[in-house]
Amino acid sequence: MTYQFGSPARLGPSGPGIDLLGVRVSALNLRSACDRVHDAVREGQRGYVCLCGAHGLVDSQSAPALRIAYNKAFLNTPDGMPLVWELHRQGHSDAGRVYGPDLMLGMFERGLRHYLYGASPATLARLEERLKKRFPQATIVGAYSPPFRALTEQEDDDVAHRINAAKPDIVWVGLGAPKQELWMARLRDRLHAPMLIGVGAAFDFHAGKKPQAPAIMQSLGLEWLFRLGSEPRRLWRRYLRVVPGYIGLLALQRLGLRQYPAVTAAGRPRIPAGKKEK
Repeated sequence: MTYQFGSPARLGPSGPGIDLLGVRVSALNLRSACDRVHDAVREGQRGYVCLCGAHGLVDSQSAPALRIAYNKAFLNTPDGMPLVWELHRQGHSDAGRVYGPDLMLGMFERGLRHYLYGASPATLARLEERLKKRFPQATIVGAYSPPFRALTEQEDDDVAHRINAAKPDIVWVGLGAPKQELWMARLRDRLHAPMLIGVGAAFDFHAGKKPQAPAIMQSLGLEWLFRLGSEPRRLWRRYLRVVPGYIGLLALQRLGLRQYPAVTAAGRPRIPAGKKEK
């Protein structure tokens, strides 16, 4: 089913959540996240969804553009148990992990028109084959594997034209963090699709190229350990920085020793009077 576009108004930060390390994290679980995305598609609203984890929060401390991209998102779902635990601690007892691969399957179950952007041509072909077989009620209207480099302005325009011509309801972006968050923030105003959703490694998981962590490890917040064991040479530096970094920054925020500016309705931090934005 294809929904007609209504108001072209762009969606900013939406719904209840918490300010965590300078990023507005939405208080959601998988079902409520699917409902919110589906409602936005049905109403023809436009926004993008970031699957937010400790990795992204730590990286946003030294990357203002990434923090702004997060805070302009329609939703920043808790894609990691440490974020879910903090949501629970702050009173959002119904919050649960919104895992990118699960969100993708949940939205395909609802039908809709989908576009796949990212990964290699071989991965996209395998992913499309599997999704079509599993979800005959959904329509994949296009797929594109971009070059592994920064695109020029003209190439961005060409990509936007290609995606708009396909008329998807959702554009799934599998570029990996933080590239996909920055891409969605940059391309959002050029794309007609109601929702853009960055899902990282979900393309590789659903194409059968990489294994997912067992459910028990995910529920215990140990997916990072499984992934480290699967790809130690690529990931050991990341987790050596992210795990202690997140714990330390969270402790400083809880103690009031590190503060962040409140987020405006437009998704940008408020600038105190007399100061200029960098």
